[in-house]
This record gives sequence, structure tokens and C-alpha cells, in this order.
Amino acid sequence: MEDRMGWARFVGFKMLRLLSLLAGVGVVSFILMQFSPVDPVEAYIGGDMIRVSAEQRSLIEERWGLNDSPVERLLTWGQALVQGDLGTSMIYRQPVADIIQERFMNSVALMAVAWVLSGLIGFGLGVVAAMKRDSRLDRLICWYCYTLASTPVFWIALFLLMVFGVWLGWLPIGLGVPAGIAADQVTWGDRAMHMILPALTLSLTGVAAIALHTRQKLVDVLDSDYILFARARGERGVQLFRRHGFRHVVLPALTLQFASFSELFGGAVLAEQVFSYPGLGQATVQAGLRGDVPLLLGLVLCSAIFVFTGNMLADILYRIIDPRMKEEAIG
Repeated sequence: MEDRMGWARFVGFKMLRLLSLLAGVGVVSFILMQFSPVDPVEAYIGGDMIRVSAEQRSLIEERWGLNDSPVERLLTWGQALVQGDLGTSMIYRQPVADIIQERFMNSVALMAVAWVLSGLIGFGLGVVAAMKRDSRLDRLICWYCYTLASTPVFWIALFLLMVFGVWLGWLPIGLGVPAGIAADQVTWGDRAMHMILPALTLSLTGVAAIALHTRQKLVDVLDSDYILFARARGERGVQLFRRHGFRHVVLPALTLQFASFSELFGGAVLAEQVFSYPGLGQATVQAGLRGDVPLLLGLVLCSAIFVFTGNMLADILYRIIDPRMKEEAIG
């Protein structure tokens, strides 16, 4: 009973934090958009702006509520949000909810593949580096991880694009599907081919943290007294790791991987922009550059929920791993 009450308090506290986070993120994002130098009317009209008269501009401003004060626009947007209406995108001329729903699936597929690959590769590299501590292989893996950690995502994306897309011609250079093909003729193989380069970019950049953390954790385990006793009994290599090391490093590594949702989403924004991949990241960049306030606010809230979900899953794993955390009133 006490355990159920503890979990109920934990979930309730997390939901309150989520609501306060969404409110704060929404207000701050709206205020920042007010200081943007982008003219939303010009972004809405595009190249035909020179043909728009003053009267037409006034009608457009009235249509989008741009003549109202910032406080009135914020309250109007908040009231619509409570009713489940995220508004209409100014650049796509579609409901924001429909745009997010369409592009969310593309981004989730991309980030899921990258998340799994980066976790598996990073965990494997960390284990190998720890088991071969102070060897050339260990130093090579550490150098590789530190190099990746200090390299911008867009640089890696451009490098992979030039090598595999331009020089070798093995993979498509961009987009989510082949150009010039009807939607009903696009196969899953076509989508997978166009996903390889952006997923590989995110996988490479996400390896460093999990690999270095796993290496250090396993090094500490290998220096413990019971490992010395196991070595004295003749246990070595894979057998030693499987019996005594794996269970001590896999759950912390998995928890860290869930907590990396924010870095994953941030990297996806840059990778999708470089490869013109039709996901939430590309839509976020376009909304920011063209002053599409309704779309940008909807995307910001969506990304906040995504990152919060990853952090909450990490907290849940921590509570499962360390029973002492269940004794805390609010987790």
C-alpha cells in the first residue's frame, strides 16, 4: 500500500511539473517571438510582398490577430490551447496539430533508430574500452568519443553527405522519399534509404556520452574486491563481464540513454535541416525563420513533452534500480 502511495505521489508530482513546464515554456517562447526581427506578414506573403497594398496588409494583420496587443494574443492562444486548438500555421496554411502529427511520425522513426544504434554502439564501445583499459584500443575509443563530443552535429552531417551521398553516390543526399514519385508508389525501402544518413549522423553523435559513462562505471566495478576474488578463481574476459559486470553497468547505461532525449531532439533539428528531412526539426527551423508563431509554439510544446517523457522514464528507472528513492515523498 505504501509503495502504491509512493508511486501515486511520484506520478502526481511529475504531472504538476509537466503542466508548469508547458506553461513556462509557452510564455517564454511567445515573449521571445515578439522580439524576433522577422515580419510575420512578409513571411506569410513571401515573394509577392511588393504587390500587397496597405489595405491588404491590414486585412492580413487583422486575420491573424497581429493588431492585438501581445497580452491579448497570448491569452487568446492560451484559451484555444486549453480547448485543444493549436491554431493554424501561417506558412503551411494547415492546422498546427495536423502538421505535428504528420511530421512527428517521421521524426520518431528517425530518432528511434538513432537512439537504439547509439545506445548499442556506445555501450559496446564502453565495455570494450573498460575491459582493455590503458591499451591502445582503449585510448583509441576514448579519443573517438571525445572527438565526437566536441564536433558539431551539422559538420558530421555535411561530412557524411559529401562522402556517401556525393562522392560515392551510395545513398540519397536528402529528403524523406525519392523526388518525383507519387506518394502511393513510395516503398518502405525508399523511406529506409533516405533515413540512413540522418540516422547515422545522430547515432555517431550520441555514442560518446554512453560509451564514456559505461567505461568509467565498468572500470570501477573491475577494481572492486569481489572482482579481484573472481579473477583469483580463474574468471577472465567475457565470462567475468557476463557474470559480474553486465548487471552493474547495463541499467545505469539505459537510464542515461533515456535521459539523453533532449540532446537527441536537438541533434535531430540540425540533422533534419541539413538533409531536408521532413520531420519536426526542419519544421521548427522553418517556423522560427519565417515567424510562424502558432506552429513554433506548438512545436516547442511538443518537444518539451518529448524531452520530459525521456527524463521521466529515466527517473522511473532510477527508482526501480535504487529502492531508496521510493522512500522519498515526491521522487
